[in-house]
Amino acid sequence: MPTQQKVEEVALLTDKFQKSDGFVVADFTGLSVAESNDLRIKCRAAGVEFRVVKNRLAKRAASEAQLEGVFDLLQGPSGIAFSSDGPVAPAKVLVDYAGDNEKLKIRGGYLDGQLLDVNGVVAMSKVPTKDELLAMIARSFHAPTQNFVNVLNGTLSQCVRALSAVAEQKAEAA
Repeated sequence: MPTQQKVEEVALLTDKFQKSDGFVVADFTGLSVAESNDLRIKCRAAGVEFRVVKNRLAKRAASEAQLEGVFDLLQGPSGIAFSSDGPVAPAKVLVDYAGDNEKLKIRGGYLDGQLLDVNGVVAMSKVPTKDELLAMIARSFHAPTQNFVNVLNGTLSQCVRALSAVAEQKAEAA
């Protein structure tokens, strides 16, 4: 018979699975307490929640959220990284941390109904975040305006130099 705590955990995980665009599953075996805390701090700073889950409960939650393909990722000690800011942030944080600490092993992820392997998660981590994309768009809108201003400024400064040269010639002639 399930305990109330397990029922609540399944409900919470089901909600997170349904609301997230994507998530990353990792094996954290061998991480010390200090390393686990460091990982959680980096996750929190990026707006990512890293949860250590019981596979049986996570599988039940994935089943309720209709994510059947996730079962293969939930073998052995599992941690799942979720983010409300999109699927890129968990991949960036975990891939970056796994690069610094070999003990963290990324198993795969889930993005828009597709199961990702390790290479897919690494590729997803290289995609710009929403804020970076917005900044790129803003720069692309700003560039033509800036170029137009530079052209006008160049034309006006040429006119000023020409007038200045004519004024100097007339001053010398006089």
